[in-house]
Amino acid sequence: MRKIINGADGFVDEVLEGILLAHPDELRAATEDLRALVRADAPAPGRVGIVTGGGSGHLPCFLGYVGRGLCSAVAVGNVFSSPSPAQIHAASVAVDGGAGLLYLYGNYGGDVYNFDIAAELCRSQGVEVRTVLGTDDIQSAPAAQASTRRGVAGLVLVYKAAGAMADRGAPLDEVARVAQKAADATRTMGVGLSPTILPAAGEPTFTLGEGEMEIGVGIHGERGSHRGPLESADEITDRFIAALGTEIDLTAGARVAVLVNGLGSTPLEELYVVSRRVHRVLAERGVEIGYRLVGEYVTSLEMAGASLSLMQLDDELEELLHDPAGSPFFRQGDPAGSVHALTQASPRLPAPRGPSGATSAGSPSRLRELLMAGLPRMERHADELRELDATLGDGDLGITVSAGSRAAADAVAELPADADARSVLQAAGLAFSSANPSTFAALVGAGLIGAADTLERGAHLGFEEAGALLRALADRIAERGRAEPGDKTLLDVLGPLASAIESGAAPEELDGIAAAAVEETAGWRSRRGRAAWQQERSIGQPDPGGVAVRRFVSELVAVAGKQ
Repeated sequence: MRKIINGADGFVDEVLEGILLAHPDELRAATEDLRALVRADAPAPGRVGIVTGGGSGHLPCFLGYVGRGLCSAVAVGNVFSSPSPAQIHAASVAVDGGAGLLYLYGNYGGDVYNFDIAAELCRSQGVEVRTVLGTDDIQSAPAAQASTRRGVAGLVLVYKAAGAMADRGAPLDEVARVAQKAADATRTMGVGLSPTILPAAGEPTFTLGEGEMEIGVGIHGERGSHRGPLESADEITDRFIAALGTEIDLTAGARVAVLVNGLGSTPLEELYVVSRRVHRVLAERGVEIGYRLVGEYVTSLEMAGASLSLMQLDDELEELLHDPAGSPFFRQGDPAGSVHALTQASPRLPAPRGPSGATSAGSPSRLRELLMAGLPRMERHADELRELDATLGDGDLGITVSAGSRAAADAVAELPADADARSVLQAAGLAFSSANPSTFAALVGAGLIGAADTLERGAHLGFEEAGALLRALADRIAERGRAEPGDKTLLDVLGPLASAIESGAAPEELDGIAAAAVEETAGWRSRRGRAAWQQERSIGQPDPGGVAVRRFVSELVAVAGKQ
């Protein structure tokens, strides 16, 4: 593997440090770890903040589109990995100017979960958040399932339209409307000629035979819809136009925006050969090009290949696309106004709290004390959870729960001793979801933050209220995970626990109730998540998430008895 890097572990952080040092007049860090970058002039009172984010390895996307007439902030994950909810929340707080936030990013599962958690937390703090997803890759799902498609290079055109609308001072409803309109009007198709090599793995993300190409390849190396002999530039471009023309109007009189994008190592000369063919074919059809971009806008490290994005234009979108914009990676027109210099040090993100800033309840928090004592004890169950999850899933539950529990304990320990239950649960949920981002972490984190919203500010949580809280937690997890009781998930342990507390059960009875729920559900077939892929083989196996709940209850009851 030949890469100009110092090491895989520090690669992303060194990239971010280099960008900030090179462009101090345009970008600044919102957190000490540099994983949340914002416009140097943010926040701007009365201006809608646009927050994006995603994995590294796609420069200039995602952080290349933070600037005037574009996005306001970006949360940066590791290579091809989602940013954490904490990073997204930090970016959000840094650009909140009181007019609300638009979350605008590509439709990838991890990103969706983690952005949703950050949105929950922002809303709990009185910040209005809307979400629009880029879903332009036509090869990732049929038209009937367009909402499930992944977002690729066409997202750049959506950034441009939404960013222009925000910088014009439009309200959140209008910025979100334009972003959704732009996303709905955009389609993309790509071709891969060689794979990328992840710094941490040192191996290609896919393989192609000599003289082969992959049509419809994703920006992480996902397989496309067709693999065959390499075709000429005109033949590839004609493939693109034929497919895109099934969903974009390419008849006489239509107007489109065109983005010819390189995936990382395709010479610019080759992109202009593709652009030439696009112009000729569209001209022959009587289609007008109202806006055009050619270059590397969304890459995949050193992957060779290209993509073509088309946006159906009307007067509004075309005008917005032509508005001035400026970032270290994108220049158009003359963006008005000055920017501020990068500060030498970025403040640490404060603990989450409500819009009033009041996390104090006046007396010591029993919930905080219990979590500080009980959460670190989950470390002892890491091997058990890993082995259970390896049987039904991907084996990461042990590290997810142990790392998340440690992070949550540290987060609540940083709160005031009299922090209210709402603040304690918000801090725990955000930390748990961010420590080792995964589906389980995201669902539990979102559930905790959502359940916290049901509590009054300033109130403590007694055991008698815990049943209703567990019910709210289960409801939020069910909503996010699209699961229901009977699917053999942690919901089938949370439900009986909530019912038992509401019926007057004593704390010392809860471990037995949780154990019985785990034992009963072991005989069921798993119907949600990776465990469902095991089908009949899941029968007889305890649900790992349910066991994690049972072990947490056991540890909490144990420390409660000692205090």
